[in-house]
Amino acid sequence: MSSQPLVELFSRPGCHLCEEVKALLQRLQSRHLFTLREVNIAADAALLAQYEAEIPVVCINGRKAFKYRVDAKKFIQRLQHAQDSRQRQLWQRLWHNK
Repeated sequence: MSSQPLVELFSRPGCHLCEEVKALLQRLQSRHLFTLREVNIAADAALLAQYEAEIPVVCINGRKAFKYRVDAKKFIQRLQHAQDSRQRQLWQRLWHNK
């Protein structure tokens, strides 16, 4: 399991808000550790049905964190929370496996 949070950007080609959020996430990624994965909802009918009216959607470790726009300060706070939660989970697993 990676110690870096997974940030998923659900978007589709031609979405200007998606491009803005992607650029922001890439800038933030240069200063904060996380894995960024862009998901094209147009390539999957189920994702298109789920997210079409909300894109861009940003999830951190599988939990929806933002839709439409991303506030950089709140993103960093949520990212830190995700990192702290993941570290607690790893320590709990190590402790229980002793």
